[in-house]
Amino acid sequence: MTTLEGHIERITFHNPDNHFTIARFKIPKTKKPVTVLGYLPDPKPGETLEINGKWETHAKYGDQLRIESFEVILPDTIEGIRKYLTSGFVSGLSAKKVLGIIDHFGEKTLEIIEREPHRLSEVKGIGVLTADRIATSWRRNHVVRSLMLFLREMGIKISYGARIFKEYGEDAMQIIQDNPYQVVRDIPGIGFVVADAVAQNVGVPKDDPKRIEACINHLVEQAVSEGHLFIYEDELIGKCAELFQIDREMAEDALISLSEDGSVFIEQDKRVSEVRMVYPKILYEAETGVADRLLARLSIPADLKGPDSVQITEEILRRLAIKLSPEQLKVLEGIFSHRVAIITGGPGTGKTTLIKSVATIYESLGKQILFAAPTGRATRRLSDVTRRKTSTIHKLLGYNLATGCFEKNEDHPIDADGVIIDEASMVDILLMFHLLKAIPMRAILILVGDAFQLPPVGPGNVLSDMIKSKKIKVFELKTIFRQELESPITVNAHRVRRGEMPFLTKMDIRSPLSGFYFIQQREPEKVVKTIVKLCTKTLPNFFNFDQLNDIQILTPMHRGEVGTINLNQVLQEWLNPNSGIPMVKGIPFKSGDKVMQLKNNYQKEIFNGDIGRVLSVQAGEEVLLVDYFGRSVSYGFSELNELTLAYAITVHKSQGSEYPVTIVPIMGQHFALLNRSLLYTALTRGKKLVVLIGTSRALEIALKNNQPQKRMTKLSVRLVN
Repeated sequence: MTTLEGHIERITFHNPDNHFTIARFKIPKTKKPVTVLGYLPDPKPGETLEINGKWETHAKYGDQLRIESFEVILPDTIEGIRKYLTSGFVSGLSAKKVLGIIDHFGEKTLEIIEREPHRLSEVKGIGVLTADRIATSWRRNHVVRSLMLFLREMGIKISYGARIFKEYGEDAMQIIQDNPYQVVRDIPGIGFVVADAVAQNVGVPKDDPKRIEACINHLVEQAVSEGHLFIYEDELIGKCAELFQIDREMAEDALISLSEDGSVFIEQDKRVSEVRMVYPKILYEAETGVADRLLARLSIPADLKGPDSVQITEEILRRLAIKLSPEQLKVLEGIFSHRVAIITGGPGTGKTTLIKSVATIYESLGKQILFAAPTGRATRRLSDVTRRKTSTIHKLLGYNLATGCFEKNEDHPIDADGVIIDEASMVDILLMFHLLKAIPMRAILILVGDAFQLPPVGPGNVLSDMIKSKKIKVFELKTIFRQELESPITVNAHRVRRGEMPFLTKMDIRSPLSGFYFIQQREPEKVVKTIVKLCTKTLPNFFNFDQLNDIQILTPMHRGEVGTINLNQVLQEWLNPNSGIPMVKGIPFKSGDKVMQLKNNYQKEIFNGDIGRVLSVQAGEEVLLVDYFGRSVSYGFSELNELTLAYAITVHKSQGSEYPVTIVPIMGQHFALLNRSLLYTALTRGKKLVVLIGTSRALEIALKNNQPQKRMTKLSVRLVN
């Protein structure tokens, strides 16, 4: 740990939303300032600090001190006080007023502002309101800094301080000390473990009911974050005891209390009397609601008599100028006799053609059919292939930004005779619940997806559970079309789906593009260098792919040398090296950067996973402009937590998208995440070329693991029973 004392010479960047700061820091008797970065609340040039931190070396910016903790050193000379107060640290003070205050109070100026701010009105030109404004500004800054110091002493990241202060204001310290577990409920991302550390430091007993309830909520939410809808009661109580030293009987009492207040729902397993499941109540209602509505649909015969095979063949040939395969024709003959049906199949089996054909036949019968998909990317792709208007499911349901609710429901249903949902494997239990509430019973619902892909990011595994129940009619396309059999991507994707090793072709720049390559590489550092070379030289120079628009890196995880975080920093330096303004967390967003939206923003009409390019960073206006599909979208600096660099993204984030080229590192370091479904999903994202880099051993691990983590759900059981 290094300790430096000096003053802030220049602030390179400060994010007011989370207080992340990059500054030049001048140490007495040294010629050049050093770069420091970390969390500093409202720093000002000229401010004197004692900083503790660790040196790190950035590939481009050199040595930097990452701040672990800091202490403000208040000036004790007249000149020092003048510089401090004119730096802008305290609002409402002009240079003239500062001189007047110092002339009046001398070296006691800061003491007066701190302890007797009402006396500021003794100074000519400073009224009661101005004195109050100065006092409020002073107090606010010192509350933030006191909060940061308090969190540091508790062993908590000071980055949490900004979010806590934003939520509670000047009462933050008092609220944390009175009930640390309130923070878990009120501020997303600050988990039980953080709050519990604070609680133990301020003397909250381990058997405090608030602690036990917060612990139970934490464990239930943790299960949900892993995709589960519930956690077994025995497992929950056991974790309370083993991980957090909570008496089992007290945990059971707290669970009953949470059940009574509606936070959780405890369901008895009908098959095994002593087994009980603990759901967040909202997810229990969603799962039972989905099951009830699907069963209700199944109980009502479809009132539409579909055309026969001759009529279908003639209509499709006339309108689409295509000839259907016998398999596709069989689906079209049968699908209209079901209120709800599933179309599934791997790449190259004709799902897209079938979707267009279903819509064409339905429209020829005078019916209105709507198309939707879970993400903006999937929606645009669906629109391109069907040549019809499509929307996200959220837009279809009329998401209201002001209320946070869907306007379409049982009372105000969607006006349509049929709804087709593409990429249905991405739909989680909550979204499916809202969708089924909004689709009128007279309409047919067709879910299209590849059940072998990764499950949704959100809780549940709806499409897979529906297929598993065998209650919903499933039309599985198995035949790969002849032209698709010529695609190495399609062939290898189906081999992976069957658990067979893909055909591993070495890249040869002297030969025509193959479509699928494997580059053997064991060392992570060399994998990174290989990716850089592919993006900057090999693929653009020898195969004419655009390094930014055509190529997408897909990796299983965020951390590690071949994770998204490191790859994005490295690739940004190579693919967009021009200097720019450093932004969030020390990673600069610059003009030309490839970025991705991290959450749905209905106001901007930009959705989770959308990828764009930074047009400009306007430091004066604190605005960043991003181009999405030819549309410019503005972000205030306080909104930049919605963005991340997107030269490399996770395989999960790529669902619903296709890219001309995908490069996929697959290493032993990814062991915990490697499974057949993840590998299959990564392969099927590439349209023209897929490049795997890593070890054949890692490929074997993924292929053998056909049991990705089982999600705790009961939808298939509810449909059967």
